[in-house]
Amino acid sequence: MSARRPHLVVLHRWRADYAHYARYVDHSSYAVTYVTTEVGAEAVPPAAAETVVVPATDDLARVRKEVDGLAARHGAPCAVVALKEDDLLVAAQVALEWGCRGRRPDELLPFRDKYLMTATVARAGLTVPPTARVAGPRDVRALADAHERPVVVKPATGSSSEGVVLVRDEHDLDEVQFAADRPLIAQVHIPHPVFHVDGVFDGRELLCWRTSRYVNSCLGFRHGATLGSVEEDRADVVAAVGEFAVRALRALTSSPTPFHLEVFVDAEAPSGPRVTFLEVGARVGGAEIPYVWREVHGYDLMEAAFRIALGEEPRPWAPPPRAETAGWLLAPAPAARPCVITGVTPMSGRRPGPYAEELLRPGDVLPAADAYYEHVGGRFRFRGPDSAAVLAAVEATARDFRVTGETCGGGR
Repeated sequence: MSARRPHLVVLHRWRADYAHYARYVDHSSYAVTYVTTEVGAEAVPPAAAETVVVPATDDLARVRKEVDGLAARHGAPCAVVALKEDDLLVAAQVALEWGCRGRRPDELLPFRDKYLMTATVARAGLTVPPTARVAGPRDVRALADAHERPVVVKPATGSSSEGVVLVRDEHDLDEVQFAADRPLIAQVHIPHPVFHVDGVFDGRELLCWRTSRYVNSCLGFRHGATLGSVEEDRADVVAAVGEFAVRALRALTSSPTPFHLEVFVDAEAPSGPRVTFLEVGARVGGAEIPYVWREVHGYDLMEAAFRIALGEEPRPWAPPPRAETAGWLLAPAPAARPCVITGVTPMSGRRPGPYAEELLRPGDVLPAADAYYEHVGGRFRFRGPDSAAVLAAVEATARDFRVTGETCGGGR
């Protein structure tokens, strides 16, 4: 057994190499064990001391049981690390029970409970959408009637727009799934573009960050539209969003954290860009964000998140000498997952087009895995001299890319 080495547990569910664990911790000096899903198991480093497979890494009872077993074989863990948003609270709770260093559940809860999150940001004097907890249709109607606007209903601790419904009328309200064990909130719909801000907060200031504007929406992606993002180069928008981000993060934590913040921006407001809070996660943004940061901006956000989870300081950011603008695009699955890919049109080499793409081949199966923005019809990354050039490449790729598939019964 490996009890003489410090034991570090990682909760993992990605098939793609979003996180380079073997670079973040020496697997010969530490007994690094992994609790992973079937889909994620193939991405576990070969030097892992042990790997256990579970149906879901956000199942606290099951993860707790598996970590107990790993501890019996490898020694008490010195840390329990998770980088995926849905696994953060599970890792923090198990780490707390074992007396490990790292972030505590109470520190992370304001980044997971969207009602608490929004109320905390509002108390800091920042603009937020009118928000209410809702237990049934009457509560949703009351918020909509009070503001004479559509409302968005969503799970209080959800991710990837799962279960989100834009309620404009009674027909939309019928789509909302109310359940006692699934708390929901409703927010007045804000009709301005959504931006996301990604980087690392050092507890007081932004260590590194970039502001991007979504092309289409996360909710639209759930319904079959493409989802893209282009980094913003309009100085007044970037400044307004950056100032808002600092104030929001200071309201939520005084500790270092990676972050993915989403805000509404009215860029044409008479007094200058007006920013309204949407939500924020204490984790690295999904989709292609980790990749474009490593490849275009020269900084590994996942490494920073890993170090913070261990209670260590993130590395400083030294921007590349030649600044570039980055962007990305996701194409939706061609059929209900799991599905087998029957045809695909590569976009690499096109001008304008992506500098990198992640595609399945005909015959490959797109799994019905929980990492929703990973297992899609196509993933593309872009770089260029400014926002306009990157946007042109994103739009051309979204227009020309084709992928086909057929739903199948297998899960991998």
